[in-house]
Amino acid sequence: MSPQKPEAPAASSQSFAALRHPAGRVYLTGNMLAMMADNIEHVISYWIIYEKFHSPALAGFAVISHWTPFLFFSIYSGALADRFDPRRIIQIGMLLFAGVSLAWGVLFFTDTLEMWHAAVLLVLHGCAGVLWIPSAQLLVHDIVGPKHLQSAIRMMSTSRTLGQLLGPAIGGGMLLLLGPTWGIFANALFYLPLTLWLWKAPFGPKFRAAPAAPPRRIARGFGEVFTTIRLISGNRIIVSMVALGGLASLIIGNAQQAQMPEFAHDLGHDDAGAQYTMLLAANAAGALIAGIVLESKNLLPANPRTTFILVMLWCVAMGIFAVTDVYAIALGAMLVAGFLNLSYGSMNQTLVQSHAPPEIRGRVIGLYSMASSGLRAFSGVTVGLGGALIGIHWSLFLSALLLLALTLGLLSFTVWHGRGKAR
Repeated sequence: MSPQKPEAPAASSQSFAALRHPAGRVYLTGNMLAMMADNIEHVISYWIIYEKFHSPALAGFAVISHWTPFLFFSIYSGALADRFDPRRIIQIGMLLFAGVSLAWGVLFFTDTLEMWHAAVLLVLHGCAGVLWIPSAQLLVHDIVGPKHLQSAIRMMSTSRTLGQLLGPAIGGGMLLLLGPTWGIFANALFYLPLTLWLWKAPFGPKFRAAPAAPPRRIARGFGEVFTTIRLISGNRIIVSMVALGGLASLIIGNAQQAQMPEFAHDLGHDDAGAQYTMLLAANAAGALIAGIVLESKNLLPANPRTTFILVMLWCVAMGIFAVTDVYAIALGAMLVAGFLNLSYGSMNQTLVQSHAPPEIRGRVIGLYSMASSGLRAFSGVTVGLGGALIGIHWSLFLSALLLLALTLGLLSFTVWHGRGKAR
């Protein structure tokens, strides 16, 4: 059987097109609550870990354990979504999230938390995320269809950003009002709306009009990774977008967030804690503004060259943030960086998903997730370890400059290669 033709990306003239689907509204809300609960758990569990162990190594392990499952297991999670019902895989992820929250609560309540308990739960939390994300992106195609795909992906990014904004605030409030034990128990409830709705939601393989190609068995070891790369190697758009997402995550990612307290202190304010919070909030607010503005005005339809330009502008914003000693400029740079980050990220994801062959779309989404999320585990090398040698300002600036040069080179290669194949 020959592979099915990939869906071409289609633009919609409607603002907030994904929200015009009743199921889309419920789905986006459920994903927002799940992301909020994810961040609430971070707030409460990280606080208890700090209070009980005062271990920088365990705090560092918390970051590594969050991203390395995406690096090693994203493509296998995508392959599972190709072979089985993505609704059930998402539900497994949600139940694993909730189970981890409940396990934290039991250990807090009995005062029996040990360092190895924390390490295991942090790993399981990361595994829940890698089960959730590829299947969640795959299911979007069934809910909104190709015409409203970019809107749905952009709104998914916006809903998750909203969850990231609300999570720390609500988590801090729950920590104060309920305490860590009952707060973490209550947090498990936020995973239920999406889990329960997916039980009877009329989406997934058996509801698709066109029969899917017979699923291919999952290869062992890294065979599935190499097989997926081989299958998409002739698709210039997918290859360039996966490479671009991987470079951005590897070189910068979100490594600046771990260094943000020092950036805030170096900007010369006495109340560095408040300035630190505002810098983080500005980055998240920029992303939220991007989702609302771009959707309301139907701006920036998915285009490979536009994606490259947005990444290069993001590099400029990050470079300005790195070298400025004026707090207002730093705050504005973070706002712009957040706007550009969501803009290029959602466009990149749209292009990958819409050009992926339907019979291996889950695997391709997993490959993109492996590059764009998994490689963030190493972004601390360029910004963090580099900062220990030459200072965080220069390390972030040079990282942004390196990414800018590599993005320009990748754009030139993609355009040249495309023209060469067109002849």
